[in-house]
Amino acid sequence: TARCLSALLPTQWRAALAPFVALAAFSQSMDSDFTFTLPAGRKECFYQTMKKDASLEIEYQVLDGAGLDVDFFISSPSGQMLFSDYHKSDGVHTVETEDGDYMFCFDNTFSSVSEKIIFFELILDNMNVDEEPDDWKEYVHGTDMLDMKLEDIMVSVQPV
Repeated sequence: TARCLSALLPTQWRAALAPFVALAAFSQSMDSDFTFTLPAGRKECFYQTMKKDASLEIEYQVLDGAGLDVDFFISSPSGQMLFSDYHKSDGVHTVETEDGDYMFCFDNTFSSVSEKIIFFELILDNMNVDEEPDDWKEYVHGTDMLDMKLEDIMVSVQPV
């Protein structure tokens, strides 16, 4: 990413953004979002593999369709129902996880006519619980660190 960053940004911006790029690269949090069409009379399920002692947060919203409602449930790897919502337009749920595959389903079987457009976002935290977070400075060596320090100084002395 350093080459892409240096090709796209002026020198003074590279120095300012380098710590944020490095922190993002070593972050233990991931998120994804999806939008899909759920046909009338159908149920769609999704699966997410998780590690023990991590956190799974799901947020969903019905964007379009009669009633703007859907049934939702999430179950643990052992099949235990953790959360269920009935005829809701949106919801947010957080689960402290164990090892295995979590299943979450959107159910529109109660509607025989109207499809639903559903948006959902998954936020996965502490996915690398076995690894200690590394200090980004450990990955910047020699002249790269010197260049960053010099660029910081030049930026601070330049008039605005």
